[in-house]
Amino acid sequence: MKRALIVGCHGQDGRLLFEQLKANGDAIYGIGRNGCVVHGEWSEKLENQTASRPVDILDYKQVEDAFRMFQPDQVYYLAAYHHAADSQLKQTIELFQKSYEIHVQGLLNCLEAILSHSSDCRLFYADSSHTFGNVELERITESTPLDPICVYGITKTTGVQSCRFYRKQHGIFASVGFLFNHESIYRRADFLSQKIARAVVAIKLGLETELKLGDLSAVVDWSFAGDFTNAMQRILSLKAPHDFIVASGVPRTVRDFVEVAFQVVGLDYRSYVVETKMPGLRRRPPLIGDPTFLKSSSGWEPSVSFQQMIDEIVRHDASRRGLSL
Repeated sequence: MKRALIVGCHGQDGRLLFEQLKANGDAIYGIGRNGCVVHGEWSEKLENQTASRPVDILDYKQVEDAFRMFQPDQVYYLAAYHHAADSQLKQTIELFQKSYEIHVQGLLNCLEAILSHSSDCRLFYADSSHTFGNVELERITESTPLDPICVYGITKTTGVQSCRFYRKQHGIFASVGFLFNHESIYRRADFLSQKIARAVVAIKLGLETELKLGDLSAVVDWSFAGDFTNAMQRILSLKAPHDFIVASGVPRTVRDFVEVAFQVVGLDYRSYVVETKMPGLRRRPPLIGDPTFLKSSSGWEPSVSFQQMIDEIVRHDASRRGLSL
């Protein structure tokens, strides 16, 4: 049995990871935006101490107290600030500040706490394919240079470099996973996968008549999020820390996603989808990952297919709205 600390336990990946670790019988201490959640060994003690006071990952003293109390064997740093969905933040400096706080400052507090109180603890940092920018390569590998072009990617890249620094300078087991697109029923409503699933169900129910989307030929490397959280656990079970591409390696178009989603409810997408692609808009090169190193190092293989992933997402939304498929 392990003691796992999940930072970002209320997000998609945090929820899936919590479920998987719970099934393994591990003790879990989850820190999230909605407070703390615990399971297993010491749960009563932790609940008594944290239920009334969430842990602020930007406050080193609070992070240090959490590490000293729980003594984690593993830390999964999954916290992320998806500023693109926050319309209230219009100034670049605000985006940088909030993104840096979550992607770097909170991470540094955890790395310092490991250095001071849990030197044998292993940390996984959830990075993003956004750190590679607009790379025109057939496949992205661990040796592809980081060249971010957005605030999210820039601050995530600083997180990667921080992990590498603590790994080299202090001998901390800090591994990085470059996570490509991954979906599940826990995705927020403003993500493309949920937008498509909800529109498909609404059309089936007769509540809507069409789905407007941009470039249907846009290419994405999609995977099931539960497979990625399994990869995280495998990465922390290896003998040495490293950086890993976590991806399917299979290019899919938005049209592929839409076609499968409509098939789940027995409809032909061509009768309902309206493409609103802007003429003259330069398409970004697709970001397709190469998971060869991850597979050879850990034995990881995806367990849920592209079609199965979409089927689950659509059926979940249908069930939520009382539609039997």
